[in-house]
Amino acid sequence: MFMNKENTALDEPQATPSIPRNPTQNKRENMWLNLGLNILVPSLILMKGSRWMGAVFGLQLPPAFFLALALLFPISYGLFDFHKRRKYNFFSILGFASVLITGGVGLLKLDKDWIAVKEAAVPALFGLAVMATLKTRKPLVRLFLYNDQIFDVLKVEAELSRRDTGEKFNQLLVFCTLLLAFSFLLSAMLNYGLASFLIKSESGTEAFNREIGKMTFWSYPVIVVPSMAVLLLALTKLVKGIHQLTGLQLEEILLHGQPPPEETDEDHASSGTG
Repeated sequence: MFMNKENTALDEPQATPSIPRNPTQNKRENMWLNLGLNILVPSLILMKGSRWMGAVFGLQLPPAFFLALALLFPISYGLFDFHKRRKYNFFSILGFASVLITGGVGLLKLDKDWIAVKEAAVPALFGLAVMATLKTRKPLVRLFLYNDQIFDVLKVEAELSRRDTGEKFNQLLVFCTLLLAFSFLLSAMLNYGLASFLIKSESGTEAFNREIGKMTFWSYPVIVVPSMAVLLLALTKLVKGIHQLTGLQLEEILLHGQPPPEETDEDHASSGTG
């Protein structure tokens, strides 16, 4: 009638083994800080730096100063990130190239049409990079969509392995990659059209700088909204697909922060004998 502890342990359902977590996972890179320092801040310096410096300090500095200052952000962030993680930062490289082209157009007084080419080239490069890295060990779709700042990647991959649905998940990632690349292609076409429509003055003039600011303002409703709609569709498809392939609910798929420490077998034993 009575069973010993060994039999009881065998008969009881086995608890799901805890997933080991990387102790450095708490120090994940902030994607918004990455984008801000590599792209947003340098762009603001190029467009508004001269006006802000004159309004606040009454200084009139040459355009070369603001180009150098803008380039300093992606260079510094890229070097810091490489020192910290021993990885090249894609956004730092892209931000450096973007700032250099934009600033170079103004400094060299190149034809204004180069701005339209540049505005289309940056998102087009994103789209090509997303497609080019699809078959590599670190596809960019995992940076933009399926990353450990949005999803509990370890839990999802453990469940995919348990259900042997990894191949179907890879097919899902390919589909989401195509949607992501399309969002960048759409952004490139809208960028080119908007720049061609608004930029009428020659580079290096005050009117040119005002048109650049106007283009930046209108880029949000004209470019960002449609591109984000496609990106949201890709993210929705990814979440729905993960649910179907793993059985995990939305609150289990998305990462809400660092989970509480899990109890060990010793904790269970001590609590049972207390």
